[in-house]
Amino acid sequence: MTESTEYTPPKVWTWDSQSGGRFASINRPIAGATHDQELPVGEHALQLYSLATPNGVKVTVLLEELLELGMNDAEYDAYLINILEGEQFGSGFVAANPNSKIPALVDHSTTPPTRVFESGAMLVYLAEKFGAFLPTETSARAECLSWLFWQMGATPFLGGGFGHFYAYAPAKYEYPINRYAMEVKRQLDLLDRNLAERSYMVGDEYTIADMAIYPWYGGVVIGQLYEAQEFLDVSSYPNLQRWSRDIAARPGVQRGERVNKSWGPEEERVPERHSAADFK
Repeated sequence: MTESTEYTPPKVWTWDSQSGGRFASINRPIAGATHDQELPVGEHALQLYSLATPNGVKVTVLLEELLELGMNDAEYDAYLINILEGEQFGSGFVAANPNSKIPALVDHSTTPPTRVFESGAMLVYLAEKFGAFLPTETSARAECLSWLFWQMGATPFLGGGFGHFYAYAPAKYEYPINRYAMEVKRQLDLLDRNLAERSYMVGDEYTIADMAIYPWYGGVVIGQLYEAQEFLDVSSYPNLQRWSRDIAARPGVQRGERVNKSWGPEEERVPERHSAADFK
């Protein structure tokens, strides 16, 4: 099939399990578990089941930043979920996150244990639980939550749209790449303009909004996410680059990016995390 071939949708869509490119094996049009597989439970109250993708990194960065502040109750066990092997469809994971997407968090300090799914919800839950990185003043809190929810809504264009068609689709087609590149460029410009007069997304205070946005958009402009820096001309966003470098230099961020990472140089991997000793 070439790009010029016009597609006529059938009256009723049917699932072609071979479509979807690199991640075809983990995408399906139904929810629920495919097999029985209980989740391990470590010694800490907070149990995280995740992978070091941008969505997973958001949560491990927050937990490591809380520990950096000396909040020892934020100690956690982080277990690797191999999504390419379908571990997110195990019965235990589905019980923690019915959407079968990483990350999933279970807080055993409550009775019964509290499950939290969706990374944005985890950031709010943990920030409120520990009283950190979420402003309490009304206007600043609203600004923080607005940028957090912006990220949750905007990322599908960056990850599910641009990332899929530019980096992962079986073939590259001009129309979808241009469509999503245009929106991603608008998002990068929006962030750059916001950061022109602010140190962080909400002002001078580092918050969960920064932690949510950095793994995705920092990964594009200073990292290797999709290997698209030249294509997206990221050098034209100096404020966003400055912000990304500042956050990347934080010790809590550097540790958080390593948790549940199973690829790359050996010294950067911490597939499971149970204590600070796992980073040594």
